[in-house]
Amino acid sequence: MKLSNGLLLALISWMLLSACSTKQTYQENSSTDKPLNKLVSQAIASHGGERYESFSLAFDFRGKHYTASRKGGLYIYTREFKDSLGNSIIDKLDNEGFVRSINGEKSEIPQEKSLAYSNSVNSVIYFTLLPFGLNDPAVNTEDLGVVNVKGEPYHKIKITFDQEGGGTDYEDEYIYWVHQQKHTVDFLAYSYHVNGGGIRFREAINRQTIQGIIFQDYINYKPDNKDIAIENIDRLFEAGELKELSRIENKNIELELTSQ
Repeated sequence: MKLSNGLLLALISWMLLSACSTKQTYQENSSTDKPLNKLVSQAIASHGGERYESFSLAFDFRGKHYTASRKGGLYIYTREFKDSLGNSIIDKLDNEGFVRSINGEKSEIPQEKSLAYSNSVNSVIYFTLLPFGLNDPAVNTEDLGVVNVKGEPYHKIKITFDQEGGGTDYEDEYIYWVHQQKHTVDFLAYSYHVNGGGIRFREAINRQTIQGIIFQDYINYKPDNKDIAIENIDRLFEAGELKELSRIENKNIELELTSQ
């Protein structure tokens, strides 16, 4: 999964906020009277709800093994793989920060690389757990109305970050298509501005439910014209004018729900 540095910075800020949330926060956000917030909470509930608050997850993605665990506001994310020299690498991201171990020994790495590695771990797990985190207080939501995609009705929701605390790339934008009846997130899109900018559109595939949490893979698309408005990306998808870039597929998913 290759994302812009700016997008990754936004994602890690978002997920770190999510990781510190509690069951009480989830319930408060779920019971809000604001229609749009309630819609987002319905999507989270449909995909797993309170099960996201305490679990242990393992899966493989593009030749690397990932784990994620959450309990009582604490979280641990790891990535394990062998590098080109055959060294065993373990990257660990938790409430205390990021650590890389090489062949069982802690490695001292420059801050820039540490941030890049932690962003990479976080982004994979972030997309795996979607729509978890979409009702965080730091997230701004905008209702773009109801649209039809592939013959089905969807609430179209735009998500942005505040400038304060949103990092240098707070202008990156996201759109989620939530099914009007099923409350599932079947499509998503995001825009980024670094390295020339661009837009990506993802279609959910291979949906499976494990221990009450929905996991899904994605087909990753891009438009020929990177300067189009992200709000119009679903129209290009419907017209068959997006190019498939890659498949986002998680393998060998194992999930255990744990008590708080």
